[in-house]
Amino acid sequence: MDTAAGTDAQKDEARQWFEALRDRFCAAFEALEDELSGEPLKLAGGRPAGRFERTAWTRDGADGPGPDGDSGGGGEGGGGAMSLMRGRVFEKVGVNVSTVYGEFSEEFRNQIPGASEDPRFWASGISLVAHMRSPKIPAVHMNTRHIVTTKSWFGGGADLTPTAPDDADTAAFHAALKAACDAHDPAYYERFKDWCDRYFFLPHRGEARGVGGIFYDRLNDGWAHTFSFTRAVGEALLEVYPAIVRRHLDEPWTEAEREHQLVRRGRYVEFNLLYDRGTKFGLMTGGNVEAILMSLPPEVRWP
Repeated sequence: MDTAAGTDAQKDEARQWFEALRDRFCAAFEALEDELSGEPLKLAGGRPAGRFERTAWTRDGADGPGPDGDSGGGGEGGGGAMSLMRGRVFEKVGVNVSTVYGEFSEEFRNQIPGASEDPRFWASGISLVAHMRSPKIPAVHMNTRHIVTTKSWFGGGADLTPTAPDDADTAAFHAALKAACDAHDPAYYERFKDWCDRYFFLPHRGEARGVGGIFYDRLNDGWAHTFSFTRAVGEALLEVYPAIVRRHLDEPWTEAEREHQLVRRGRYVEFNLLYDRGTKFGLMTGGNVEAILMSLPPEVRWP
């Protein structure tokens, strides 16, 4: 990992990318809502479905980024915006961005690269989680982030969680991520795929959360190269996931398939609340609760 801290210009470039990517995902997902045949859905209060609602938040004395780039320290300022949509295709999808800065508390300084020498930090990133109404369409998660202390690095990844695995969907998803990896380092894909498989695993059930993807953290193979790779991960998901959704957009499903979907969502909840490092750090240290728990599905069932 490069020991040099990011420059102000680099920080601003990364922040602008995350925010621009958020806008592109929101537009692509709203377009999918418009493509679905059938009657429009109305939400409570008569609000139209299939459109993002954006809520800004400010960080006032909250906590800094933990090991996964989420909350976990002592802080000063910054904030972000939650973009949340409920619709006919996307039962619940959130695309959040944040940029925060401050100082780590003494409790966390030794856990973060470069923070023991100087507790100041800066972090920016995007987090996306989509839970689909149709059990034929897989849920998806992606986050990428840039963190700066006295050192500088990127982290993130993307993974797919279907109700029932579809070989064509899985192959397309992994092919898109592999292409992004291979364009930057032929060793990235196997390395980050294995990391994802190990990370998104439920030990108490002895099973994976989904069909995997890639996961990486504390990566700096040169700022420009690593930022280019991080952008490629976002571009890959923006291309492949809407294509997967379209493949199943008008497919019918049964109540039994819906029931199975709700039960499988329980695995998603179990992972995020029991094992996800970002969720635990955020809740333990006073981060923005709604943004942290955005990843949880709107409806779930345990047998």
